[in-house]
Amino acid sequence: MKLYKGRRRRTSNAQTSAASFDATVLVTVDGHPLNPRLDLWSHSPTGFEWGYLGSGPAQLALALLADHLNDDEEAVRLHQEFKQVVVANLDRRSWRLTGEQIQRIVNALKANGVGECVRGSQQR
Repeated sequence: MKLYKGRRRRTSNAQTSAASFDATVLVTVDGHPLNPRLDLWSHSPTGFEWGYLGSGPAQLALALLADHLNDDEEAVRLHQEFKQVVVANLDRRSWRLTGEQIQRIVNALKANGVGECVRGSQQR
């Protein structure tokens, strides 16, 4: 199974010698950069994001599903709900998702109806 990872690039401030995290994010699949799939939908041409609902998280959700499912139409159909259920809730600094985890969520989205799964996750 594939392993997807996201993290923020760590930088140090020379003036305060304190480490911080900048806006640059790195997302990989099995150690290689994840294709943002702007050809399917250009939510965020400036890149991926996560931890909230927005255009960067929508692009990440689409890219994750397109890579995992290898089915562009299904990825487009499910990505907004996947964003709400998964991507908006990822840790802001770093995260890891396996292909198995993604598949379980996709199965739940399909089994429960896309809208039902989203509503159910918000009640927890």
